[in-house]
Amino acid sequence: MSSILSRGRGAVAHRFRRLRAQSFHPPFPGEDGGESEQNVVVDCGWGRLLFGQTFQDPAELAASLREEGPDRRDIAFYIRDPHVALAAAPQELFLDPSHTFRLDLPTYRGSRKSVRGFAIRPVANREDAVEVNRIYAARGMVQIPPEWFEANKESRVVRVLVAEDAMSGAIVGTVMGVDHVQAFADREGGSSLWCLAVDPQAAVPGIGAALVHHLAGRFKALGSAYMDLSVLHTNAEAIALYEKIGFRRVPLFTLKRKNFVNERLYVGPMPEAELNPYARIIIDEARRRGIGVEVTDAEGGFFRLIYGGRSIHCRESLSELTSAVAVSICDDKAVTRRVMERAGLSVPRQIETTDPEARAAFLKEVGSVVVKPARGEQGRGIAVGIETPEQLEEAVAVARTVCERVIIEECVTGEDLRLVVINYKVVAAALRRPPRVVGDGKSTVRDLVERQSRRRAAATGGESRIPLDGETERCVRKAGYGLDDVLPDGLEVVVRRTANLHTGGTIHDVTDIVHPALVEAAVRAAKAIPIPVAGIDFLVKSPDDPAYAFIEANERPGLANHEPQPTAERFVDLLFPQSVPAAVRAVQRKARDNAQGNA
Repeated sequence: MSSILSRGRGAVAHRFRRLRAQSFHPPFPGEDGGESEQNVVVDCGWGRLLFGQTFQDPAELAASLREEGPDRRDIAFYIRDPHVALAAAPQELFLDPSHTFRLDLPTYRGSRKSVRGFAIRPVANREDAVEVNRIYAARGMVQIPPEWFEANKESRVVRVLVAEDAMSGAIVGTVMGVDHVQAFADREGGSSLWCLAVDPQAAVPGIGAALVHHLAGRFKALGSAYMDLSVLHTNAEAIALYEKIGFRRVPLFTLKRKNFVNERLYVGPMPEAELNPYARIIIDEARRRGIGVEVTDAEGGFFRLIYGGRSIHCRESLSELTSAVAVSICDDKAVTRRVMERAGLSVPRQIETTDPEARAAFLKEVGSVVVKPARGEQGRGIAVGIETPEQLEEAVAVARTVCERVIIEECVTGEDLRLVVINYKVVAAALRRPPRVVGDGKSTVRDLVERQSRRRAAATGGESRIPLDGETERCVRKAGYGLDDVLPDGLEVVVRRTANLHTGGTIHDVTDIVHPALVEAAVRAAKAIPIPVAGIDFLVKSPDDPAYAFIEANERPGLANHEPQPTAERFVDLLFPQSVPAAVRAVQRKARDNAQGNA
């Protein structure tokens, strides 16, 4: 921490007893004429929190903001005269387009709902810190150096809480609280909430609200008079949550420094704002390197990147470097399978026939099949785990709505593993899991699916939704329920067998543990096509087990949702190798030379 006081509450608690019974409406906290700390700055890991009411000179506040570290996000809160502070550095600072909301803690009564499926606790170790950063990365937030958590785990000024899934032990949400009394003996008895973030793939509802309630309860118990927060004015979902809890908007202002992290807030909507997350992640990386961007068709996801005299047209991760022949091979699943079989990869048995009797015979032989259109993407028309001739013909009819040619494939059990291969190196490996819902003893399966679908859509910019179609109904029936049945409290049901993100699936990074044999097979698959950027899909027993079955190759893999792996960075490296810093290129060149020398 820098410029903060670490004081016990005993010396100041008596000041707040009379304040607990009344609401606070100060336009600018700390202006009651007494002594207080000056120029207070709190290190929050992701950047510094500057308490504007402690700066007497706006020029000093501006100068402090200008000291922001690289890749950090400093925030100046409680600004007396934002126009005056901006005048001190108009080219470097901007007025943040966020609203301030306040929860009056003396009248706050907490939540009557019991927390189900997760527990809330402080960050305990380095593993927790890594998980918090994973959630930050998934939400596009600035990450915190792990050593910050270690240095501040006993802090009474800044406290980071996490929500831990009761079944898996995974961290599914986090929030940060700052105690103003401990920071600078704040006479108003204030506190604030920062960095509320929920894992976009969390299946359990209510995590964000529970974290807010928990933090508010802690501050109320400590005698705080209010808890403030800052939220972007366009974040309607978050604002609705805060207002439901009891927050009210107050006229307080925030200043930030112009940097890459904040760019979209002070330059206005960029042309790429209309693109989907899979295109934006690439464009963000390109802009970070000074590469020019021209959006050629936002609706289709097309853009052009320009660096020096080199120009490359892309559609998300599909670029001009991928040949039309490679796209054609990936587009036809029957052709892809034959290419992989010739390359020596393990592939499931497969037939393509218009004869229902032949399909039924194949089903009887293998026991369970996958039905999928020969050409298609994003999981459309695919049915998994078909076991009867009647189900088979129904699934074929659905698949034909996507492509007239339909493939019947042996159903291999296992987990769905996506390996992202860029420039014939595996950059990321992730398990893709089918969507599932957890019962609460009150809601129907249909209601649970719709709620989970809305959460997935909100978390992915509308890219992931769970269709309420025949395939979902079939999977729910297989679990012993109907869509209009109430699911027992705590019972988890998989509502689709496919793990595709676009149909509600979730992605879980396993790059650090994936077996070398799977890495080698994925690279061999990409070279067999050949294709410089591909998503290679296997069914595996486990990501650390060498056994696999090839499923398909995707010529336009989504590079988002693979945090913390540098998928967009490696893609831009491939397109524009000269944009890589010279020092990094030297290290890469040395590594290549060593590899060739050892070969």
